[in-house]
Amino acid sequence: MNNLINTARENLPTVAGFVLTIISLFVIAYVAQKIQKKREGTKERILNTRALVIIGMFSAVAAVLMLFEVPLPFAPSFYKFDFSEIPVMICAFAYGPVAGVMTEFLKIILKLVFKGTSTAFVGDLANFAVGCSYMLPASIIYSLNKKKKTAVIGCIAGTLVMTVFGTAFNAVYLLPAFSKLFGMPMDVILDMGAKVNPLVKGDVVSFVIACVAPLNLIKGTVVSIVTMLIYKPLSPLIKKSQG
Repeated sequence: MNNLINTARENLPTVAGFVLTIISLFVIAYVAQKIQKKREGTKERILNTRALVIIGMFSAVAAVLMLFEVPLPFAPSFYKFDFSEIPVMICAFAYGPVAGVMTEFLKIILKLVFKGTSTAFVGDLANFAVGCSYMLPASIIYSLNKKKKTAVIGCIAGTLVMTVFGTAFNAVYLLPAFSKLFGMPMDVILDMGAKVNPLVKGDVVSFVIACVAPLNLIKGTVVSIVTMLIYKPLSPLIKKSQG
């Protein structure tokens, strides 16, 4: 924990950006859910006590799933995907986008507490932001009409948004941040991509299009399929827990 605090002190700009991102996404989720509840004419709280308990449980599951990363042959070894967005999506579908952002946030906090950060919070910020870029569109669309067809449309939209956002985010922020953090020239990073993917032509644009975009597209597709398969069987248990 002391190491985590010291790392935070040494990287205050990144931590401040992380906090600002968290607040912004919570606000977006809260406004979207309040509009939806107003449209439905309901005045019940966005999250009750039982919902918070379920969110805590699924956040823990998501944190564990973060430990099991899958490398892909078309991207450098530091690009991997995991299945931690599945519990996030289940909470978001069950309780709305605020629950999704909260689960995503707690997942990262638990990971930081038990494993720390090897990227001075840069990778953790990326995981949170990119994860929310998938979850928010999917859950907001699903909340408009909680049917299977709408869930499919939401997952497709979320996957496309995550692919576009994640690709741009890597090009504009993440790759330069990692280059600076590890003292690694950008040319070296691009060369790592070119060695495993012939579509990388030695520039950032071809790197993110060839390596990052397919990664996010595959991750979104896999998470969507698994979520669609297990959410319906789990939904009665979650609703039962609501009392």
